[in-house]
Amino acid sequence: MTLVVREVCAKSILSPSKIYPWVINPYTGCQHGCTYCYARFMKRVTGHREPWGEFVDVKINAPDLLRAAIKTRNRDRVWLSGVCDPYQPLEAEYRLTRQCLEILVRHNWPIIIQTRSPLVLRDLDILRNARDVEAGLSVTTADDRIRQLFEPDAPPIPERLRALEELHNAGVRTYAMIAPVLPGAEGLAGLLKGKIDYVLMDRMNYHYADQIYRDNGMEDALTDGYFYRIRQEFDAL
Repeated sequence: MTLVVREVCAKSILSPSKIYPWVINPYTGCQHGCTYCYARFMKRVTGHREPWGEFVDVKINAPDLLRAAIKTRNRDRVWLSGVCDPYQPLEAEYRLTRQCLEILVRHNWPIIIQTRSPLVLRDLDILRNARDVEAGLSVTTADDRIRQLFEPDAPPIPERLRALEELHNAGVRTYAMIAPVLPGAEGLAGLLKGKIDYVLMDRMNYHYADQIYRDNGMEDALTDGYFYRIRQEFDAL
């Protein structure tokens, strides 16, 4: 796979969100390229013809835009990120997420991070000193073989669990995002116990990955019954 990377200058970076008051997406596109990802709609609005996961636009002016925006916007919770992973591999080079974090923390803006990557640990020096920050990792299954089917280019599940544990032990408020609830999620509640402050679960019925379920005889994991069985495991903790 050849990744198409473009450095672009965005027009804005701090945008209203339907999930949280504000959202920052330092990148357009995501190297993780998860098969079920709802954000693949970004292809329609950006004009990219490459398959989802094979293009990333790097908003090189994101920190400058943010410095200007926070002077005029009402301070409220900011989501990093809505339609990309703020800690996808390119972040190790460009450090846009880190720069945005530094700006937000300096101005005491509440922050909620959502990622699949243990690269978030790089910024622990910022997170542990922030007044109001939460860091969450998407952990969709307890079975890394299932992760390889649905999220082949995302970090392994054990690395995500380790990252949550390190963040939690450092005093950062942590959560797990189980969305979608993939096959092999049995036992996930036990693996997450003691590593998170809360959990979010969503079936995310976008159907992009339905063929993978069918090809591997996993249709049962698409049912209401499966979702509720996994949820009951968390309710029992």
